[in-house]
Amino acid sequence: MPESLTRAIRWDTVVGALLLVLLLLSSGLVDGFGNALNLSFLIGNTLPIALIALPMTLLVVAGEIDLSVASTAGLSGAVMGRLWNEGMAIETIIPLCLLLGVVCGLVNGLLVTRLGLPSLAVTIGTLAAYRGVAQIVLGADAVTDFPSQYLDFAAGRLGDSFLPRAFPPFLVLLVIAVVVLHATPFGRSLFAVGAGEEAARFAGIRVKRTKLLLFVATGLMSALTGIFWALHYASARYDNATGLELSVVAAVLLGGIDFDGGRGTLGGAIAGVFLLGALQNVMSLRDVSAQSQIVVTGVLLVLSVLGPRVARQIAVLRARSSG
Repeated sequence: MPESLTRAIRWDTVVGALLLVLLLLSSGLVDGFGNALNLSFLIGNTLPIALIALPMTLLVVAGEIDLSVASTAGLSGAVMGRLWNEGMAIETIIPLCLLLGVVCGLVNGLLVTRLGLPSLAVTIGTLAAYRGVAQIVLGADAVTDFPSQYLDFAAGRLGDSFLPRAFPPFLVLLVIAVVVLHATPFGRSLFAVGAGEEAARFAGIRVKRTKLLLFVATGLMSALTGIFWALHYASARYDNATGLELSVVAAVLLGGIDFDGGRGTLGGAIAGVFLLGALQNVMSLRDVSAQSQIVVTGVLLVLSVLGPRVARQIAVLRARSSG
């Protein structure tokens, strides 16, 4: 088994174990954590992060990043609210919002792949641009009167269980993403691109087209997240999902996806997502302020980038000393 895969599996195990320990300790020590209502609240609040984490994981594995995801989600929700106010049917609005997400992702992808601009700089720019357009579209209004059946689906539970109704569709998307990344030639090509673009080109991989598809998929899932966010919280506003990109990136990197690309597993990324979600839920139950929660998320982001680099340096030093 390759050393990189072994490291990824070990890290997956560590993150999964930390998640399990946090859940067990919180159930026993934090009042209200283990009841069905709170667990449903935890999963429902984590699903927006998890939805975007699916394509973001593939994108980071390929050596790129998209920081405009939260703004794309906010723009999708704002357009949804505006069109609903204009009297358009929700069944027409949702496909249009998804198409808008495709366009946003396509803009990011073309700027990166055709003009050769760094994705970090491009998506910081579109982060501001998409959020500004969202404010123009909806202003300071909040749209709340969406059809009850859609609100119930986004915020309701499966019977008497703690599972949200939206959780099974997420599992379907998760399975698809796992198969694509870990069991298809396309997924293997993403690891090759992240490990080295030039070598991937010599191997016959169409690097630019591959990255463009990933940006489009990320835009699409961000728009879907914006729709879910507006329905789950029963409010479409231009500032929906503000700051969500920090949580997505922190969770993905915490799950063992290498920021430089070419390493990691989707299982580890999703474990990181729910570890971060559970930690945020515990902090909320303990009345930790939102600002402090952002600080914790930022610290985890730094540690998740720094940790693997330190571990690799230690491994190199050990190899040199033993040689």
